[in-house]
Amino acid sequence: MKLAVVGGGSTYTPELIDGFARLRDTLPLTELVLVDPAAERLELVGGLARRIFAKQGHNGKVVTTGDLDAGVEGADAVLLQLRVGGQAARERDETWPLECGCVGQETTGAGGLAKALRTVPVVLDIAERVRRANPDAWIIDFTNPVGIVTRALLRAGHKAVGLCNVAIGFQRKFAKLLGVTPSEVHLDHVGLNHLTWERAVRLGGPEGEDVLPRLLAGHGDAIAGDLRLPRPVLDRLGVVPSYYLRYFYAHDEVVRELGTKPSRAAEVAAMERELLEMYGDPALDEKPALLAKRGGAFYSEAAVDLAASLLGGGGSPYQVVNAYNNGTLPFLPDDAVIETQAAVGPHGATPLPVAPVDPLYAGLIANVTAYEDLALEAALLGGRDRVFKALLAHPLVGQYTYADGLTDRLIAHNREHLAWA
Repeated sequence: MKLAVVGGGSTYTPELIDGFARLRDTLPLTELVLVDPAAERLELVGGLARRIFAKQGHNGKVVTTGDLDAGVEGADAVLLQLRVGGQAARERDETWPLECGCVGQETTGAGGLAKALRTVPVVLDIAERVRRANPDAWIIDFTNPVGIVTRALLRAGHKAVGLCNVAIGFQRKFAKLLGVTPSEVHLDHVGLNHLTWERAVRLGGPEGEDVLPRLLAGHGDAIAGDLRLPRPVLDRLGVVPSYYLRYFYAHDEVVRELGTKPSRAAEVAAMERELLEMYGDPALDEKPALLAKRGGAFYSEAAVDLAASLLGGGGSPYQVVNAYNNGTLPFLPDDAVIETQAAVGPHGATPLPVAPVDPLYAGLIANVTAYEDLALEAALLGGRDRVFKALLAHPLVGQYTYADGLTDRLIAHNREHLAWA
């Protein structure tokens, strides 16, 4: 079994490698190809990957290459983890929106739109080359903004499923609080990528006992602290929102905070420099503890589980993924991409039936879906007016003066990545 990772020179990659090594019975790889144009980073990461495999007794071959076409040829699955423009582009995404009084964040709001505009054309080009090399290969997208990127892939007819680590993070956290194994925890996880709520936490499967009230009663302070939301908000809602909902529920507070400290991109860039230095140490043969601060917790386990299921192996039958709505949420179009529990197998991902969604959440889901429609059109067709309309539609922007100013800044900061600009 061959798997290719496009963006394999990422400092995230050793987290993925560790999962492939530990879970080799679930996903028996014979060859792992790390593809990245950044040769120096790629060799550092590739060297550590080989040492991790060797230490954990994995017999698979690790190959590094800057040649995308050669890297994906013959691959059973291709995992995308790109960052077009690198941390420098992320730094800009997180700062120029603040000049207009809006949240600066890399996956939502104006910064998320900028990332989508840079990323969608690149991902579609990669996917076409994968299809030419191996039309049967699955594409697993971990590249943000996952919902928009996955929708672009599916609209173009690719065999694609989107993946995020938010749900598996909640699953692992709740399992620890409950004193059970993660496989016993089934989430009623509903919404869009980075816009989700846990409405129930069931033990044993989709029909199991809902223990969310018990979790909130016994551990509400800890859960609220992790989300950086007041405990009374969780008690009044009776659900656990994704931590990305703080950008919506406490927008002005977040904007004030972001204006008083270094950007997350600056923190991550400093971390990456330190991690790459560590990766160059020939004695290092495991993922360093610092990597946990980089983000992407449990990413490797989610990726292994999804790849194993898609390729007919031993993955979990139900997983939270990003896939076409196809009537699951009746207030959205069928071709919207939602993030929810799905039955996953060689056929792909089929969302499970979802109980009716409270208007409090359905309204925001529908609003952001409309934004994603416009964002994808802007990414595919370009043009200042399309960018402006997408920004105006986003609930974190929503005012024409903000949308005008943000449009000018977005284009100015991303011109080198926008062919139409």
